[in-house]
Amino acid sequence: MLLKFTVWSAGLISLITSANVIADTSPTRVTPSAPHTEFFQELASLCGKAFAGTRVVERPGRDLLVGNEQLRVHFRECTDNQVFAPFHIERPEHGDWDRSRTWIYTHYDDHLTLSHDHREADGKESDDTGYGGATVTPGSANQQLFIFTERTGEQGEVLGWRIELEPGKRYSYGTMADGDWTWRVDFDLSQEVDIPPAPWGYDELE
Repeated sequence: MLLKFTVWSAGLISLITSANVIADTSPTRVTPSAPHTEFFQELASLCGKAFAGTRVVERPGRDLLVGNEQLRVHFRECTDNQVFAPFHIERPEHGDWDRSRTWIYTHYDDHLTLSHDHREADGKESDDTGYGGATVTPGSANQQLFIFTERTGEQGEVLGWRIELEPGKRYSYGTMADGDWTWRVDFDLSQEVDIPPAPWGYDELE
């Protein structure tokens, strides 16, 4: 009787051990990231790098650019939930650069925000600063629309900013109405350029 019990016990232990091995080697289920999180992570992957840009959609009558300026974006600083990206605009007529603008992307559990930090050359905040928008749809890992809720277009269009990313190829920043570009600058992600000086109002990184 003792021999039968011993054999039965050994078989049970072997069965349990086999079951544990099977359980331990089963594939782990991975929960995919939300599109806005994937987009933010792709932005953050550019941190520390700078790229040259070109205006590709002009805003007739009230464009920020003449069209022949050198343009730079510098993904200057990143935290767990923010990306700071200064936008540098050459001023050929002055022989210097406008370093007044910094785009700030902030990641939340269910959306992203984009705000614009505008500074004067002495570092003080400009009168027109802090404006921006928030995403209201999931978007995608390659495109996010930031809605400007404070006003709409003359025909009731939804206004805001359209940001696109093609990893290794293109980062596009621009304004939009009902999702269509109304102004746009493309930055070439295939080739890095020299890191520009700190934007106005920010200290140089060590």
